[in-house]
Amino acid sequence: MLNKKLIASVAGLSLLVGVGTGVYAGSNLQEIKAYLNGDLKVRVNGTVAQLNDEQGSAILPITYNGSTYLPVRAVANALSVAVDYNGANQEVILGEKVDGTPLNAEKFNNYMYTKDPAQTTYNNKNYKEAFYYHEGSGGPTIIITPDKKYQKLHLKMAAIDKELTGIKIHDLDNNVLLKDVGTIATKDGLKEIVVDIGNVKTVTIEAQVKDGGGLFVPLIDSYYK
Repeated sequence: MLNKKLIASVAGLSLLVGVGTGVYAGSNLQEIKAYLNGDLKVRVNGTVAQLNDEQGSAILPITYNGSTYLPVRAVANALSVAVDYNGANQEVILGEKVDGTPLNAEKFNNYMYTKDPAQTTYNNKNYKEAFYYHEGSGGPTIIITPDKKYQKLHLKMAAIDKELTGIKIHDLDNNVLLKDVGTIATKDGLKEIVVDIGNVKTVTIEAQVKDGGGLFVPLIDSYYK
């Protein structure tokens, strides 16, 4: 699906990734003379897209030897596709990664975070790190930060003692509902929820907890891709 999106949107154009100047040290690079092309427009699903860099500043395509080059990050942002750069392997990564990255590898809020075995153990298995809430009724919110580097969120969540209701996952920065999960019953066990988070920086996970109930989210078994 990612390849189809890219081909349909920028057919006939080459893609150029924008990376930090530090990665150029020791690289086999050749200096060229190219031109910023302010006349070229890029349409995404019929609408002209504004190409921006990672800081949100407007940028222009580059024309060189009859070919036009677009920054990968700007195109990925326009298509809501995750983009990341692996400096060690000299790789630009678009969309889902091959391996999952656990939630605790990225920034998250410490509210409900625990390493207490009494709270990280679910169905006789100790998950080591978890978000745990069992403080009476309420609407706790988990905040995690994929930072636009991942395409999918694989979230594991369980209801403790009573069902969880009103479970919703949002893009915090753009105030967009990503997924309305609804209800998780205690009989559902550790339920996996898959959410598209392409080009999303901060995610909130909300749930309504009934009096006497709670929620459990393991950080290592929940992961980004």
